[in-house]
Amino acid sequence: MTASNPLTDRLGIQPIIQAPMAGVATPALAAAVSNAGGLGSLGIGASGVEQARTMIEQTRAMTSRPFNVNVFCHAPALRDAARESAWLAHLAPLFRESDREPPDELDEIYRSFVEDDATFEMLLESRPAVVSFHFGLPSEARIRALREAGIYTLATATSLQEARDSQARGVDAIVAQGDEAGGHRGCFDPQADDEQLSTSVLVRWLVKELALPIVAAGGIMDGQGIRSALALGACAAQLGTAFILCPESAANEGYRATLKSERAGVTRMTTALSGRPARGILNRLIRHAEATPEATPPAYPVAYDAAKRLNAAAAGHGHHDFAAHWAGQGAPLARELPAGELVSQLLQEWHDGA
Repeated sequence: MTASNPLTDRLGIQPIIQAPMAGVATPALAAAVSNAGGLGSLGIGASGVEQARTMIEQTRAMTSRPFNVNVFCHAPALRDAARESAWLAHLAPLFRESDREPPDELDEIYRSFVEDDATFEMLLESRPAVVSFHFGLPSEARIRALREAGIYTLATATSLQEARDSQARGVDAIVAQGDEAGGHRGCFDPQADDEQLSTSVLVRWLVKELALPIVAAGGIMDGQGIRSALALGACAAQLGTAFILCPESAANEGYRATLKSERAGVTRMTTALSGRPARGILNRLIRHAEATPEATPPAYPVAYDAAKRLNAAAAGHGHHDFAAHWAGQGAPLARELPAGELVSQLLQEWHDGA
């Protein structure tokens, strides 16, 4: 790591970013990470505008430090009634195990930031220190408006082309998401070829080819991982799975128990849960999809509506094996510590090289 770091110097942080993890990251988690010197994050892609505004206000009440607000920039779903009906028929036996029939139809449960004027205006008003984009990019005009409001912008990229597109669109820095990462893969077009580059290869490639600061993401769980990412040329490391067991996260008991079990050692990149590639701990829904590869889930986030309804039905009977327990390949290294303590330990490990 050089003495000058354009990302950490600009934000006044240590080189640790807590991944946004919509549905798991909370204001308490983001604030604790930021207060400990890292960059805490909120994922608002699954939230309505007023809920998102409240989350930002709650975080601000707990920290005066910078934090990141992440939005989803996916292409709006192309609805296909026949495909959706076929997928529900494929899931019907799993619903019936919980004495439920599958729903008659599915909903597009999340709105993309690319067409969400209300959330855009709310971010301009609230002016968080950082706004980050996942699944793609908003318009150049929106990125320019955010930057002119003094907001630092990040965009996830899984390939050199996505990173180049982000640089051309005007973002400040790139989150290089390797295939090891848990949760949703940030690819712009889930139908395009995906080389599934590892974090180390992607970071080195982007550092060599781009002028922007690069954040390494995927499989980083401890200070040694942070040290390795910085040695590759990254300006910071983004960790998600490492923070799930923190008491400040919103992960429920089923999620925590699974992450602490031997099951955490087996993850899958799958479209079965949400309609987009995402890495999570292997469960029965993923196995059901793998057993019938010709069954194709509908577009994101419509497929996610089906998975969430199935999980809710099963959870009502005390079963959690259809839940989306997102986790990266480093999941067995997760530690159960308060977020502030975890950040302090990560920093100590990084400095000590342990």
